[in-house]
Amino acid sequence: MSAKIEKLPLGGRVAHSSAALDRSERNPGTLLDLDWVESLCANRSAVERRAGSIGQRRTVKKTWQVAWLLKAVSCIDLTTLAGDDTPGRVKRLCAKAKQPVRADILEQFGAGSLDLTTGAVCVYHEMVSTAVATLADTDIPVAAVSTGFPAGLSPLDTRIQEIEASVQAGAREIDIVISRRHALLGHWHKLYDEVAAFREACGSAHMKTILGTGDLVTLRNVARASAVCMMAGADFIKTSTGKESVNATLPVSLVMVRLIRDYFERTGIRIGFKPAGGISTAKDALIYLMLIKEELGRDWLEPSLFRFGASSLLGDIERQLEHNASGHYAATYRQPMV
Repeated sequence: MSAKIEKLPLGGRVAHSSAALDRSERNPGTLLDLDWVESLCANRSAVERRAGSIGQRRTVKKTWQVAWLLKAVSCIDLTTLAGDDTPGRVKRLCAKAKQPVRADILEQFGAGSLDLTTGAVCVYHEMVSTAVATLADTDIPVAAVSTGFPAGLSPLDTRIQEIEASVQAGAREIDIVISRRHALLGHWHKLYDEVAAFREACGSAHMKTILGTGDLVTLRNVARASAVCMMAGADFIKTSTGKESVNATLPVSLVMVRLIRDYFERTGIRIGFKPAGGISTAKDALIYLMLIKEELGRDWLEPSLFRFGASSLLGDIERQLEHNASGHYAATYRQPMV
């Protein structure tokens, strides 16, 4: 297969290197509108029916699939959040972020000049400086998980200081976690004030707000927490830490992206979306891209507005790309991660 990159179809563009992105647009937030928050609800059966239809009504094959998979690669926050992380592992992860797909595979599709990278590298604060130094010759941002990740139960002052330390170390994106108890108890003022304080501490760094949807119990709580976090200044809303028993799901994601659409219609401000946890196959990635395309439109299919939080997804996408190029699935060791 030798399709040139301009023939790989995805709304006119296939994928961007991180250097091509405009990351300057921020969410300034709005005043807390409790009337809107309290009016939000979710019909679980209708949500699940709509979520179940995504990926069943349409599929993408051959060259089209290649285009969508390359787009997925550019939207990955390549992540390592393990207790045994070392500087060496983080350096290898950063090397993979710079060259996420083997050059010979890209050449098969006429995409060798694409300068494809992942959307970001996501690490704990302790590894931020290592990642920043390793990526210094690129425009790939480093994202730091913060605010007592994953539980978010540290004292507020400690969580704010953690954000400030990561920003000072060079993190350009901060993934914060909310106090889920505020959402569970309906303390929306407290949630708003907390997220607004985190937003201020982030300074120029973009803030991705993790709801921990697996802990929020109901889709109504997910909808209301999404709205409050966007009003408080979140640049992205993110499903999960990846550490909960239930992480990203299509019904939860559908509720969140429809709140993003509602917020855009109310304010004109585009908020990003990041599903995280449990997304590990190329097929999963395609379904989520279809969800975004159908619910939010083409503008959201860029790393500046959509990310996958994933550690193993890239390996499966690379295997699928090699299959498209050669007709054979490669052994996993041919696409090593770290």
